[in-house]
Amino acid sequence: MLPLVELPEIVRHYAPWFESVFSPEALLQFQRYLSGLIISENKTVEGINKLFVIESRNQSSLNRLLTASPFSEEALNQQRLALLNSLSGTQVKPKGVLSVDDTLLTHYGRHFDEIAYLRDTVNGGYKWAHNLVNLHYSDDQTDYPLHFRLWRPADLNKIEQGLQALDIRLRKGKFALKESNPKKWRQYLLGVWSRNQGKPGVAALYQSKLWIARDMLQTWVNQNPDWKLPVTFDSWYTQPAFCRFLDKELGLPYVGTLSSNDQVVLPEGRVTLEQFVNELKQKHLDTVASGGKPLFHKIGITYKGEKETYYSYCRTQRIHNYGKQRLVINFNESDLSDSPSFYNSNRLIWQSVGITRIRRHRWPVEVYHEEGKAEGLDKYQVRDFQAISRHIGLVAVAYSLLRATPHDEALLHKLQCELEMNLEGSTPFWRRVSQAQSLWVLACFISAGLTQGHTLRSLMAPFLAAACS
Repeated sequence: MLPLVELPEIVRHYAPWFESVFSPEALLQFQRYLSGLIISENKTVEGINKLFVIESRNQSSLNRLLTASPFSEEALNQQRLALLNSLSGTQVKPKGVLSVDDTLLTHYGRHFDEIAYLRDTVNGGYKWAHNLVNLHYSDDQTDYPLHFRLWRPADLNKIEQGLQALDIRLRKGKFALKESNPKKWRQYLLGVWSRNQGKPGVAALYQSKLWIARDMLQTWVNQNPDWKLPVTFDSWYTQPAFCRFLDKELGLPYVGTLSSNDQVVLPEGRVTLEQFVNELKQKHLDTVASGGKPLFHKIGITYKGEKETYYSYCRTQRIHNYGKQRLVINFNESDLSDSPSFYNSNRLIWQSVGITRIRRHRWPVEVYHEEGKAEGLDKYQVRDFQAISRHIGLVAVAYSLLRATPHDEALLHKLQCELEMNLEGSTPFWRRVSQAQSLWVLACFISAGLTQGHTLRSLMAPFLAAACS
């Protein structure tokens, strides 16, 4: 535990941006909470409160920030985005990309509001977790979350009663499943909801991850009508209805991710992408061997300042359930010996370089999920759903401060003068810089106390007591 004798410079520097969001007392607790998220290894309320040795307070004050303070989460997020857009390095840019993804926030226990037993697609198996859906921004200089929302499990009683109130028929023979096979009953009810979600009132009965993504993108478009940034996503979100929503209702370009089981519609019938690429690959290899024109062309893109090479096929094809799409098939190896990636876009004149570059900017949301968890994204112990949501919002602020720091000349100058070193690195590096700056402040505090005649034992007494508590 690194004890704090004052707020880290990064927190003090950016605190004025959030004065309009909080009362004076809540603003102080906000700064203490951010300090703990950045400095402490223990991201719980108790762990954060223990950091403050000189100005110690009851941890109930930090608890109230999450559970009782009347601040607006939306206002907090708007100020966070305003801060980021005030710096040239982190502001939204014409070549920026939006991405959609979700992550599990795992917990050992069931005593949290709205927690569910969810399948972990990364590590396998099922776990008790909340599911966080993110809309992320990325360009070659920076990336950070724009909007985010926790998914709530389906309330089956609400859906059943709501569908019946809207005169949507439920088969009488299915009601027995409520007792005999609840899992099948859930699947049936959600299937009816899904098939009718376009009808007035039905969507409001349950917010799926796709509907949360739609809402966040609609909010982005409403708030930024002049921006038409492309949206990219993985195969789970690449669903026909979602793609049509982006294209027809929001007018946004997209780059999705198809699976090998998706089908290409050819004059002779439908074939899977796996069959299609195997035929293309063989034709390509035969053509190259005979000195002809290759079907897969070497392309290069720049991603975050680094050059990357792919071997790419790009054509307009009809994809089953999607209609005409720009199809890109990429290999990493020149002999096409590795597994291919399949991308689809609604922009039929785009080329493989642009589509591949956009799709490459989906990766930062994965990095945020990993680094955000290092900042405490899944480390909460509060059980109230609103408190959990607020904790996640505060983690997003802490992460954004670390993203803003390398682009803020005034803050950089302060840190470099204090630490007397050149500072440059990734988000985890800037977290360590904040820890180093706090360590230096602690050393200066002890040095000043010794100069004023205090004994080392008297100066260290509160720190030793805190360490042993």
